[in-house]
Amino acid sequence: MSDLSSPSLAQPQTPSQPDAQALFDLVIRNGQVVTAADSSHCDIGIRDGRIVALGENLGAGREEIDASGKLVLPGGVDAHCHLDQPMPEGMKMADDFASGTRSAACGGTTTLIPFAAQEKGQSLRAAVEDYHRRAEGKALVDYAFHLIVTDPTETVLKDELPQLIREGCTSFKIYMTYDDLKLDDGQILDVLSVARNEGAMAMIHAENSDCIGWLTKRLLDAGHTEPRYHAAARPMLVEREATHRVIAYAELVDVPILIVHVSGREAVEQIRWARGQGLSVFAETCPQYLFLTAEDLGIDGYEGAKCVCSPPPRDEANQQVIWDGLSDGLFTIFSSDHAPFNYEDPLGKKPGGKEVDFHYIPNGIPGLETRLPLLFSEGVGKGRISINRFVELTATNPAKLYGLYPQKGSIAVGADADLVIWDAQREVTITNAQLHHDVDYTPYEGMQVTGWPETTLSRGEVVWGNGAPSQARGRGRFLPCGKPEMARPRVR
Repeated sequence: MSDLSSPSLAQPQTPSQPDAQALFDLVIRNGQVVTAADSSHCDIGIRDGRIVALGENLGAGREEIDASGKLVLPGGVDAHCHLDQPMPEGMKMADDFASGTRSAACGGTTTLIPFAAQEKGQSLRAAVEDYHRRAEGKALVDYAFHLIVTDPTETVLKDELPQLIREGCTSFKIYMTYDDLKLDDGQILDVLSVARNEGAMAMIHAENSDCIGWLTKRLLDAGHTEPRYHAAARPMLVEREATHRVIAYAELVDVPILIVHVSGREAVEQIRWARGQGLSVFAETCPQYLFLTAEDLGIDGYEGAKCVCSPPPRDEANQQVIWDGLSDGLFTIFSSDHAPFNYEDPLGKKPGGKEVDFHYIPNGIPGLETRLPLLFSEGVGKGRISINRFVELTATNPAKLYGLYPQKGSIAVGADADLVIWDAQREVTITNAQLHHDVDYTPYEGMQVTGWPETTLSRGEVVWGNGAPSQARGRGRFLPCGKPEMARPRVR
């Protein structure tokens, strides 16, 4: 098992004969540089936190990193994660912007987009202002905000949401389930209409709430309360129906949408159908649908609560469906959906310190730090996807989908120097003790992966190296997002 811990942070080396007239602040030499489009053996010159040159035998840098034998990839963009999000009374997320961005950097991710969530009855702008306060002075890497719209009042629809989009919050999430978050069908149409008018990207959590409630009541009445029944209460058909319905709404309004955390075959079939009709329906999936199954919700009694998330993991056959979608282009992005709740915590997976019925277990699992190594090892390493497709799914497409490209998500002159040096041969056994989040477990405990980020740079600064994260808490910047090209309605 590889040891990821180290007492000191690796720093770039000053050349033995430094050039007083160095052209660059930092040069990364001799690496295999990979983008979504191609790969080449070249040096990268960095100045003032940006990439300013790509080429062979670049001039001297004041500091240099030798990446011989390693891959140099764009820093990951995790466009679906939850950090310090306001929760109902009695629940609290384990990660804030300090621990979450630290964990991300250690796993090769240099940009995060968590959620500023409106509570019902709250101003949307107040939710954003509160989230800025939660992030202030904590982040290690750069971040943007999605919005979560739960109360689309006339003021929200006509004033607040359009103005916040123009200020750089150009994406928002709509829930079709959870009583404290969901919108009804008419509200969904209203919000999609704003997305179309303002050029924003609408993200949809597609599950049929009434079906889930109906099944949950019958399971509980029959005495089926254990964590494994979470999966029985949310079968694929509830995801399929909601996916079909919101695709119809997007067609009616004529607006692109993104279906988030797609779990299996039935929702995939709906998205393939929509694509076949020429509709702009994008899709996201997550590690839990490749590496977990519904059986993991039933392990060791209540231990299955560690894997409770929505939609739930399916079976092994659906894992292959998800791999196929990653390979053939069905999925646009690959995100963690990091939703961190401690297992041994009265504010986490054991509300009030008790083992509770499945429908009271907080939904979500951690995954910021393991997202990239898992997909790299089992995707690139096993020949399921190319290294370029890996970059596209985890960095380039998320940046494009949410208006951060080309500043983020690629290796190009003018882009931020967000880079990850990968040791593609390094073998690591994942254990929670080695990770850097503040969650007391990982659902991927004991999994072996090949390939791990050796060094992570954010705007040219090392934030993970030699087995240790940087202590430069608060250096991360808020990123106003542009209006993404992918959100533009079809030209007829």
